[in-house]
Amino acid sequence: MSRTPRVWVVDDDPELRKLLVEYLGQNDFEVRALPDARDLERRLTRQRPDLLVLDLMLPGIDGLEICRRLRAAGDDIPIIMLTAKSDPVDRVVGIELGADDYLGKPFLPRELTARIQAVLRRRTPLPPGTPIADGNTVRFGECRLDLTTRTLWRGELKVELTSGEFALLSAFVRHPHQPLTRERLLELARGPSSETFDRSVDVQISRLRKLVEPDQGKPHHIQTVWGFGYVFVPDNDRVEA
Repeated sequence: MSRTPRVWVVDDDPELRKLLVEYLGQNDFEVRALPDARDLERRLTRQRPDLLVLDLMLPGIDGLEICRRLRAAGDDIPIIMLTAKSDPVDRVVGIELGADDYLGKPFLPRELTARIQAVLRRRTPLPPGTPIADGNTVRFGECRLDLTTRTLWRGELKVELTSGEFALLSAFVRHPHQPLTRERLLELARGPSSETFDRSVDVQISRLRKLVEPDQGKPHHIQTVWGFGYVFVPDNDRVEA
């Protein structure tokens, strides 16, 4: 991304908004802080950010509903969800609705900065010649995944991917026929320091299957290896687990 990335923080805590505007601004982001969904919706009619940092517990329309509405409208703005709740169910719901990442409160601004940078990297097209771009396009079944432009096609239909979904699918296609644990998948997709839990990986796998499988009930490409993890099969031959 050649220009300064534009990040919008939506949180009802004025002190946190002030802190993040200052900190992210010092780390080469153009930052706008908004207090609620109503202000966000008004701004989105005139401008578009490169990434949203979205608090789950907003007054009125909460962060989950905002995420749901954006994805239902076909908007693929990268979203990092902030949550003060310790219940992992809230994080799972955020992933189900299309959030790219999540971060529990309280958190260090430095960690949020690192997560923003990681999500934006996953969204930025790669130049030709980089290792992941070798071969450019991976074909499997009715699908083709362009690793350079980070675009998925199913037949003639372009399929919208969140950055998290692209990162996970690209991890699979780079390791065909190789059973991978959940921990290894997240390490390949997001890096060795990623915080995760089993249910969040399963949710993202379920979302990917909806996008690439002809029959979700009998997945050909993203298969479960019971008691271990998952395996990617680029053709229609099933792997015996």
